[in-house]
Parts: sequence; C-alpha cells; structure tokens
Amino acid sequence: MNRPVEALINLANIRSNFALANKLSGEASVMAVIKANAYGHGALAVARALPESDAFGVACLAEAIELREAGIAKPIVLLGGVFDSTEWRDVEHFGLQVVIHAQEQLESFLAYRPDQAERQFVIWLKLDSGMHRLGFSPSAFARARDLLIDSGKIQELVLMSHFACADEYQSAMTDSQLALFKKASGGGGDPLSIANSAALITCPDSHFDWVRPGIMLYGANPLTEQVIVDVPLLPAMTLRSRLIDVRDILAGDSVGYGGQWSAPGAARIGTVAIGYGDGYPRHAVNGTPVLVGDKRAALAGRVSMDYISVDLSDLPEARVGDEVVLWGEGLPVEEVAAMSGTIAYELLTGVRSRVNFRYLEE
Repeated sequence: MNRPVEALINLANIRSNFALANKLSGEASVMAVIKANAYGHGALAVARALPESDAFGVACLAEAIELREAGIAKPIVLLGGVFDSTEWRDVEHFGLQVVIHAQEQLESFLAYRPDQAERQFVIWLKLDSGMHRLGFSPSAFARARDLLIDSGKIQELVLMSHFACADEYQSAMTDSQLALFKKASGGGGDPLSIANSAALITCPDSHFDWVRPGIMLYGANPLTEQVIVDVPLLPAMTLRSRLIDVRDILAGDSVGYGGQWSAPGAARIGTVAIGYGDGYPRHAVNGTPVLVGDKRAALAGRVSMDYISVDLSDLPEARVGDEVVLWGEGLPVEEVAAMSGTIAYELLTGVRSRVNFRYLEE
C-alpha cells in the first residue's frame, strides 16, 4: 500500500483562476505559463484543462515536446529560448515559438536554414529593461529587431520584457522598467508583452497585447503583501497526508532529531507521514501550521525525510488515520512558505515524484 501522501489538484480552481486572469487582461491575449511541470501541478493536465488559453509558456524544448507529443496543438512559447543551435530544427518540426534574449541565440537563428525554405517563425525578442538577468540592452534590442525583420524568416515579432519587482505594489522599479520598455519598443506596431501575474493584477498599463500569468493560475498570491489587493484566487493544490501515530509525552520530553523541540508541559504528539523526501520544506520552523481535520496544529521538532511531528495537545479528538493538510484548502501555501523562509513557488514546484497525484475536474 502506498504512503498516504497525496497532492490533490483541483482543475476547476485552475480554470477559475485562468478566467480571472482573462478578465483582468482586457483585450490582451493570455499565455498560460506552465513551465516546471505547471509549477508542480502537471503540465499536460493543466494544458488540457485550459483550452481557452491563447498560448502556453514553457521553459525549454523538452517541456514543449512533451506537450506536442501528447496532442497539445496550441501555440507554445519557449520562454528560455534555445540552449543550442541544434534545437532550431525541433523548433521548426514541432511548430514552436521562441524567445530570443541573447546575441548567441540571435546569431544561431539568423544562420539557421529551415528544412522548408519558406518557413517563417514567431519570435519573441526580449529587452533587458532593468532586471539585468536576460535580454538585450536598448541599443542591442533595436539592432536585433532590425536584423530579425530583415531576415525574411519572421511571421510575427513579439517584443517582451520581464518585471523585477512587480510583486511589490507601486514599485518605482516597475515604473522605470515600464517606461523603458515603452520607449524601446515604440514604432513598428509589433505586439508587446511584459505583464506577469502580479502586474496583471496591479498594473493595467502594462497589459499591452499579451499577458503571461503564471503563479496566480495555481491560486497563490503573486504579491508580497496579501492585503494590497483582494483577488479571489482559489488554491489548486492541496497537499495532504494522515496521522500515523499519536502518543502522550511528559513535560521536558523532546521530539525529533536533535531534540530541537521540548514539551513545555504534558503534551500529545502526532506523527504525520510526510517529510522533505516528499517536498515538505525541511526548514519549516516550530509552530508552522497544519490542519488536522479542520483545526490547526503546529509543527513540533525538525522535519525529517519521511515524517513530521505536530503538537496535538489542543486536539484531544485527533486519532491515527485522521487527514492532515499541509497546504491548500484552508491553509494558504504562502503562509507555510513564510514559516519556512521561502516562497510559494518553491514549495509548489518541489513536490516530489513519490507523492500520489490525484486530479479533480469539479
């Protein structure tokens, strides 16, 4: 029998979150970002659940090919571009769109001779508007734009950039990047794209022709402060397991590796079948909440590979076999992430393969 660790994926909630993104986008087209296995939720299942999406965004060729070979026909954009010049042949064969963010990528595209002589491509050209991670400087961006147009291989050119601080409401950095993007991409009438999940919610001036929601599709708040904007996002993943042991301990007794947590008084301790081997964060601190039934209990002691311990002293009704929610319905993943010194993105994408995935349509 399998361990009772389960990631319950609510596809209806993903569709609801997409509908909200679509509503917020106005007239812009919507690219659903499903890189990193749809942020841990299952890229193929999510793609099939979102037929209304205008395109899907992935990180690399392997992610795109998996979708194509499973029958996903929608436009797919390689957000990381190609990592080797040999990948252009697969780009052509699978009918993919590609971000070009570096001179080497640009040169390899210009040098590529398509199998079909008249083949044209949809290219997304990336500007470094201030994040200084990927993208062309404004002057190099203008030259690259001209070279692509003159190549005769462009079906459509989309101009894009990426915000560094969109999760910080009314960030001066976002304003600066937006102004630079508008200036660098002006003229020519090419479609524009810069808005991610956070900007989709808080910065309507950035929506332009394409928006690229990612984390919001999975029900996690893309903003650093939840109180800023109240958006009805629904959690898509509920990570849950069960109590496999309940025992009473005495005041001063310690729990777990290193004896990191000691009972302040007589206590009732439950062991839950989940650990960092499943993707639960090892650095979650004492007091990190879980739900036993629909009531909160607190992490007690270090997270181990297969188990965590929780303080059930205030839950005398808890029994072996009771369901425990680690995050999801009733317990925001952002709260667990904050107690673990990380972000929701890492927790969602970090769920391991030994966890049982179950998909709900309704």
